[in-house]
Amino acid sequence: MAVDGPAGSGKSTVSRLLASALAAAYLDTGAMYRAVTLAVLRAGVDLADPEGVTKVAHEASLTCGTDPLAPSIQLDGDDVAQAIRTAEVTSAVSAVSAVPAVRQLLVARQRQIIEEARAIVVEGRDIGAVVAPEAQLKVFLTASAEERARRRSGENSVAADLTAADLARRDRLDSTRAVDPLRRTDDAVELDTTAMDIDTVVATLRELVTTRLRSSAQ
Repeated sequence: MAVDGPAGSGKSTVSRLLASALAAAYLDTGAMYRAVTLAVLRAGVDLADPEGVTKVAHEASLTCGTDPLAPSIQLDGDDVAQAIRTAEVTSAVSAVSAVPAVRQLLVARQRQIIEEARAIVVEGRDIGAVVAPEAQLKVFLTASAEERARRRSGENSVAADLTAADLARRDRLDSTRAVDPLRRTDDAVELDTTAMDIDTVVATLRELVTTRLRSSAQ
């Protein structure tokens, strides 16, 4: 199952809970881009140097756990689950993820993880369109800009107005990048989560999965 959407739409929390409920694996592709971004920052490479960024990405050793109850991400053997969520990484990840060679490398790794899983919920920004275009079910989560800013500010204790500005910046960069921009595919089910709590969103998605599986079996 592919779950796409902008930052703050609830992708990560919902995808983890859904994967757990379905006894499926879980893959946070965004964490992989963040880990590469952290590697670039640690290496002191200029974000405007695509060749340098690509070199770091190829040399970085990433290990992405797929247990929805204990998702993990390691960079060169170190647990970086917390380190990749810093403001510094957040402000730089769109630039790193826009490098075509980086996307090509990580998409290949993501597809390998998907192929090795019996069942998996994959979340990101280009899953339905690029990473797993043959996914049995594609969902595009949305929420109002105000609600997304409220959620994200609650997570990182940053003022909502500053969070809203950062989300708008990321939305613009992710939606306009030349390679694999954020977009909803024609065959994706769009779900606006603005007025929905997490349990309701998960229940709605479980029903979509059940309906899709029932339809496929007929």
